Amino acid sequence: MLKRSTIDLWVGIFVAIGIASVAFLSLKVANLAPQSADKSYELYADFDNIGGLKVKAPVKSSGVVVGRVSGIALDTKRYVAHVTLSMDTRYAFSRDTSAEILTSGLLGEQYVGLTQGGDPENLKQGDTITLTSSAIVLEQLIGKFMTSFAEKGAAGDRHDSSAAQ
Repeated sequence: MLKRSTIDLWVGIFVAIGIASVAFLSLKVANLAPQSADKSYELYADFDNIGGLKVKAPVKSSGVVVGRVSGIALDTKRYVAHVTLSMDTRYAFSRDTSAEILTSGLLGEQYVGLTQGGDPENLKQGDTITLTSSAIVLEQLIGKFMTSFAEKGAAGDRHDSSAAQ
């Protein structure tokens, strides 16, 4: 029969490995794993509204992750959101590339979607993407729908009352 101290040692080792595994998986899922800075370049984009976009959100092109959002700041001169994109050097985008803030699924996370243009020259370190589309905020969309619906209902009531006369 094994000694009690030997069993306690193996249980301790097993628990330590389990905690390390959970920590590693948590970092991978949260996209907080360290990335090498020498294999990326920065681009900038300005948006009127970024919705729920967060730092570390993916930058995708055709559904493929090609970078990450590395910073978000408010430009106090123009009052627009200034977004810094850390792009993988394996991917080059033309100077007329467009950027838009999209949502994964109906209520999923927001990300920056890039659409390649046709310009033969590519964006370089520190360039700004000028063609941008802001996020569609669900609350604003619902508000517009409800306002439109209420206006149609009011117009219908006026139409019905004038037809009755």
